[in-house]
Amino acid sequence: MIEQHNLLEVEKLSLGFGGSNGLFRTKPAMVLRDVNFTIGQGEIVGLVGESGSGKSTIGKAVLKLLKAQEGRVRFDGMDISDLSERQMRPLRREMQIIFQDPYSSLDPRQTVRNILSDALDIHHLHMGSSREARLVELLDMVGLRREFLDRYPHEFSGGQRQRIGIARAMSVEPRLIVADEAVSALDVSIQAQVINLIARLREQTGVSVLFISHDLSVVRFISDRIIVLYLGKIMEVGPADLVHHAPLHPYSKALVSAEPRLDQKSSRIRLRGDIPSPLRPPSGCVFRTRCPFALPACAERVPELREVAPGRSKACIRDDIDMETAS
Repeated sequence: MIEQHNLLEVEKLSLGFGGSNGLFRTKPAMVLRDVNFTIGQGEIVGLVGESGSGKSTIGKAVLKLLKAQEGRVRFDGMDISDLSERQMRPLRREMQIIFQDPYSSLDPRQTVRNILSDALDIHHLHMGSSREARLVELLDMVGLRREFLDRYPHEFSGGQRQRIGIARAMSVEPRLIVADEAVSALDVSIQAQVINLIARLREQTGVSVLFISHDLSVVRFISDRIIVLYLGKIMEVGPADLVHHAPLHPYSKALVSAEPRLDQKSSRIRLRGDIPSPLRPPSGCVFRTRCPFALPACAERVPELREVAPGRSKACIRDDIDMETAS
C-alpha cells in the first residue's frame, strides 16, 4: 500500500460529558484529552485500549456523531469541526461506520434488500434499473448469495449479519470507515473471516479504516499502524508489527504481555488496580497510578506524545527502560 496523503487529520481533540447545569457547577468528565493522529488514504489504523479508554468516543467524534469541546477534525483537507448537521449531510456518504453488535444494528422488520436500499435511497445512488445489480454486487462483495436479499436479519448468523452491516457501509462507496469493535461480538473463527473481509475490501476499494478494538492481537493482524489509548490519552503510535513485537510504552508492553502465549518464559507486566475514573484522572501521566516504572516526576506534568524513532511516538518520560526485558 502506498500512502498518498492524509485523508483524516485529528488535532488536539478533547471531549467531555457533563459539566455546569443550571445552579449546579460540576466539572465535566473528560473522555478525550488532546488527541492527535492521522489516517492516510487507503490506510488501516488500529485503535486499541481497555474498556473505558475512550476508543468508541474517538470514532464517534471523527464522524461528528459527538461534538468535541476542543480541537479540529479535517477530512480530505476540509475542516469539518464546526459544520452543522445540514452541512455534514453530503459528507455522510464519505464517512461510514460498522457497529459492534450485528444483532441490534439491523432493523429486524426489514429484509436485506430494504436495509441496503435505504442507504442507496438516502444518497440517490443506483436508482431505477441498476439497483438490483448493485444489491447483488454488494452481497457478492461480502461473500453472501443473492437469494439472501429477501430474508430477514433473524435468519442469519452473527457473522452473516456483520457481513450485511459491512455491505451497508460499503454500499455508498465511502472513503473512510470506522469499525467500532466490529468483531468483538463474534466467535473467534468468525472474527478472522470478518477481519480478512475488511482487509480485502481495503485492497479492492482503497477505503481507509479506523479499526477500534480492545484486543491488540486482533488489531495487529489488520492494521498498518496502531494507536494505543489509555484514559483518553494516546500512549504510543507506530507500525503495527513494531508496536506488538517491540512496544515503547509500558502500557503497550502490558497489553502485549497480557496476551495468551505458549512461551511461558516471556516477561509480563502486571497492572495494579483498575483504570481511573475520568472524573478524577491522575495528575501528570494518566497511566502513572498503574505503571510499575512510575517516578515522582511522572506526577508533575503530562508527558507529550513525541517522536522517538522514525514513525514511532510515545508519551512517556522514561527513556531509560528496555521494554524488551522489562517485567
